[in-house]
Amino acid sequence: MSQLFVRTLREDPSDADVASHKWLVRAGYIRRQAPGIFAWLPLGLKVRQRVEAIVHEEMQRIGAQHVHFPALLPKEPYEITGRWAEYGDGIFRLKDRKGADYLLAPTHEEVFTLAVKDMYSSYKDLPLMVYQIQDKYRDEARPRAGLLRGREFSMKDAYSFDYTDEGLERSYEAQRGAYELIFQRLGLEYVIVQADAGAMGGSRSEEFLHPTGVGEDTFVRTDGGYAANVEAFRVTPPEPLDYSGTPAPVVFDSPNTPTIDTLVALANAKHPKDSGPWEASDTLKNVVLALIHPDETRELVIVGIPGDRDVDLKRAEAVFGPSIVEQATEADFAKNPGLVKGYIGPWSAQGPVLGEKSSTGIRFLVDPRVVTGTSWVTGANEDERHV
Repeated sequence: MSQLFVRTLREDPSDADVASHKWLVRAGYIRRQAPGIFAWLPLGLKVRQRVEAIVHEEMQRIGAQHVHFPALLPKEPYEITGRWAEYGDGIFRLKDRKGADYLLAPTHEEVFTLAVKDMYSSYKDLPLMVYQIQDKYRDEARPRAGLLRGREFSMKDAYSFDYTDEGLERSYEAQRGAYELIFQRLGLEYVIVQADAGAMGGSRSEEFLHPTGVGEDTFVRTDGGYAANVEAFRVTPPEPLDYSGTPAPVVFDSPNTPTIDTLVALANAKHPKDSGPWEASDTLKNVVLALIHPDETRELVIVGIPGDRDVDLKRAEAVFGPSIVEQATEADFAKNPGLVKGYIGPWSAQGPVLGEKSSTGIRFLVDPRVVTGTSWVTGANEDERHV
């Protein structure tokens, strides 16, 4: 032990905000090189190698063959799929001395697929299952939590190539079973949840999540055992309501009410209702989002949701991908004077304001709970007025 390359620390590192990060650094398992980049020291590397050994054993148990692809890759495969542009600032790009473009791979689907295409020419060569444990690189804007969200990280990725749907299902179940054994052998609590397939698509996607207070994903679970990542959870829309006797819209003055809280307070003070106090869930909040498309064009969309809800940007990216989603800026409002900030709504006295056939031409999407026949308090597209 006297020769072991290790140095423990008395104090927590100043940039550590979660317990695992603090312990790994203080115990001499890892050492920070730059934000989101760590060196593995002897103690940490021994643990990592033991984890990898379990992964190798379970992959080989189901017939997956171990390969190793480079981390430095040319841009051409990623141009074919459109992800060279789609990744935007999220990847590390570089040029060689001849000016050719390369990237540090954030994922390897393209090159695995091209390799099999080049090497195999007949369905008789299938099925095939290959995997690797390789470093990946993503230019995270805000690396955090030590190894949990870094710019360099190690990933086990596996790929199956099948010529029938039945074969694909068998490969999927084999991987699923292997993951369960890996988590069990590691002694980790886990939950299998329905997930969004993202840009890769597919008819089925699941994630193995370890419940922790420092994670970045949120999942929902029912008493019946169903579990889903909030990005993949789908709300069943209620049935449309009969609105034949609904009164006509009424526009009312609402000074100094650009937020849901101020609107609810004014409604209760000035327009009380017999059925009880107005609540945020009685209002329709219209959130303006900006989509940055792969060709770098910018489009505004508006999402109408009950006022007690918020738009989940990660779910929005899953819906609008490969476009990048962000909140609209002051410049966006300046270019679209038809949108009265704080008082936006789908309708005005002059007619529809939102929708592709409206005066603004801006796409308007609504929460599944906003169905035909439901009534809401929302903006009237006039300064300090609601309807």
